[in-house]
Amino acid sequence: MRRVPLLIVVALLSVSVGHTFPSEADWAINATAIEACSCPHFCMCYFNSHPAAHHENGKTEHYCKFNNAYKVNQGHYGATSLAGAKFWITGDLGSDFSQGQMERALVTFDKATTAEQRQALGEILGHVFPVKWKSFNTAEGSIDTWIFDQDQAHATINGGKTAEIKLKRFQGMTDEPAVLKNVKYWGTPRNDGFVMMPNELETYREGPNAFEFKGTNGFLLTFDMNSKDVSSGKPAGSY
Repeated sequence: MRRVPLLIVVALLSVSVGHTFPSEADWAINATAIEACSCPHFCMCYFNSHPAAHHENGKTEHYCKFNNAYKVNQGHYGATSLAGAKFWITGDLGSDFSQGQMERALVTFDKATTAEQRQALGEILGHVFPVKWKSFNTAEGSIDTWIFDQDQAHATINGGKTAEIKLKRFQGMTDEPAVLKNVKYWGTPRNDGFVMMPNELETYREGPNAFEFKGTNGFLLTFDMNSKDVSSGKPAGSY
């Protein structure tokens, strides 16, 4: 999934839990993404206003169908701790996102997350992903696999019955990870670089928008953002 250089800060999520957090609350998030999409490696969406072309059944279509599995390393929204919370975003960026309008997204919260954590994540992610979606929905599932090391990464929803991502490290000049630096991730001001890990599999297996790709884009990334970044409007820096 790409970042969009437009300041269209629209709340990504709307999750009612019986109360509303104050918009001026102090918050912070440091989270790692296991991410994959249908574009060739590395995803051209980070440098263009449209995704790669795909040739299927005699037709050419532009789309970026993605699976992004997140785990919060450290974070809070007011007094609500977000550490350890997991969520998953799947969808399609569509054929042209030059105006910040994406096709569809489905956010799945891990069953272990509390109502307060879901509400807090909803408030924060409106800043992380400053875009609009033609179609947006939320769901609940068991993000029962979420692991990575220097060489690979793996994440599943409901044991892979719903969705799965498997990444394998891109072989660089040495056995150290190949990392792309100084590229912005969506609306976040800091990240530690895109660790190149093309996917062995990225799939969403349920519903009318099910898809599966092998050998396309994938990476591992940790981003960092807090309420002071939003209030100060300071430019992106290095992680």
